[in-house]
Amino acid sequence: MESTRDYDVVVIGGGPAGENAAQYAVEGVEVDGRAMTAAIVERELLGGECSYWACMPSKALLRPIAVADTTADLPGVSTARVAPKALLERRDTWVSHYDDAGQVTWAEGAGLAVLRGDARLVGERTVRVSSSDGDVVVRARHAVVIATGSEARVPEMYADVLPWGSRDATGVVEVPDRLVVVGGGVVACEAAVWMSALGSRVTMVVRDRRLLGRTEPFAGQAVLEGLRARGVTVLLGAEVSDVRRESPAATGTGKVHGGAVTLTTSAGEVVGDELLLSVGRSPRLDDLGLESVDLTPDDVTGGRLPEWLHVVGDASGGPPLTHWGKHQARVVGARIAAAATGEVAWEPDREAPVPQVVFSDPEVASVGLTEAEAREAGHDVVTTRVATSSASGAALLRDHVAGDSQLVVDAGSRLLLGATFVGPEAAELVHAATVAIVGGVPVHVLRHAVASYPTASELWLRLLEELPRSFRTPPA
Repeated sequence: MESTRDYDVVVIGGGPAGENAAQYAVEGVEVDGRAMTAAIVERELLGGECSYWACMPSKALLRPIAVADTTADLPGVSTARVAPKALLERRDTWVSHYDDAGQVTWAEGAGLAVLRGDARLVGERTVRVSSSDGDVVVRARHAVVIATGSEARVPEMYADVLPWGSRDATGVVEVPDRLVVVGGGVVACEAAVWMSALGSRVTMVVRDRRLLGRTEPFAGQAVLEGLRARGVTVLLGAEVSDVRRESPAATGTGKVHGGAVTLTTSAGEVVGDELLLSVGRSPRLDDLGLESVDLTPDDVTGGRLPEWLHVVGDASGGPPLTHWGKHQARVVGARIAAAATGEVAWEPDREAPVPQVVFSDPEVASVGLTEAEAREAGHDVVTTRVATSSASGAALLRDHVAGDSQLVVDAGSRLLLGATFVGPEAAELVHAATVAIVGGVPVHVLRHAVASYPTASELWLRLLEELPRSFRTPPA
């Protein structure tokens, strides 16, 4: 006989978005004189993709490489070299050797129940959790949250050759002599950096005629030059028409999956010992039992949900970024908590912009609209761009600082619409732009935000000084 458990909130998926949704929904909240309760259902490792197979391992790999690159461009210090074995050991430490005991301890300490198994909706506010220990029916008094993440897309052409996905790249165990990367987005560009540092001869096959197609063109160009400088071959505008592999074999995550791989492309034949496929991700919504409550995956990604059901993170179909999923989760958690106590959660009337950082060489950090996106949206746009090295604090980071930085400003309101920073440690510059956009701070006010000297933050002054003089006072 199935056992039944009741909680106030049930979250399907234990990645950062799921964890945050559960925490914010019940933390410090009481209903009918008792503390709110929540359960997280996870079929793999609590902590999700970000903790074990994406953000954390990739950045653990990339940071030492960036430090080594910096020492090569600063006189007065010995040039460091990447030690592959130690680099992979650092990765393993940051993913807790693929053990989620620490995450479970955190969750339970926060008062969140952790249930292991596959979750399926079987009715309104009702979830069945199936595991090797049997099935448990879990009922939610207030809300169910879908936080199942996303999965890498594998077009049919590639299915039989068993390509690497992002998990294989971050979890690399066997470094292939020759790696072919299909794709030119964030994962592809970052993986090309660490795989080449580990000793692979990397060739990128990119269908578009530029890298990082959703950023400003000058950002993608800087990353292209950086990759080529470290020996990566980048083929732009290359369409793949055929792919074949000698003796494909599933050998485990991060291990070479068989013999040589040959791609027929419009730029010629490309051969590698392994193929990393990085052509996007899709919300993981299959086999969730959506039909039991008369829903489809399109309803979920389109936000057409009953009041008791919520979706956060990659599963929502929005930007597949951990920080965006966590933001959504905090908002949803607050809504659930407020509804349970008969209140209405406060939310700003301005839509939150989504920042993104590409930890390439050079780094690219951006938020808001690109110049093209702003114009397409009907804005009368003024842009200002300067060399990132124009700020002494940025120029001090390395002797040769690549990249430009740019602001996109609405000419009428004088509000910041978007910002892009390219250069060493650019990631630390973008949050100020995010705050300016969220807060609706016009550029004539931003001019009076004093940046410390000598820091890279002085880029803001350089950029604002390049705007027309009329932008130094409020619009008439």
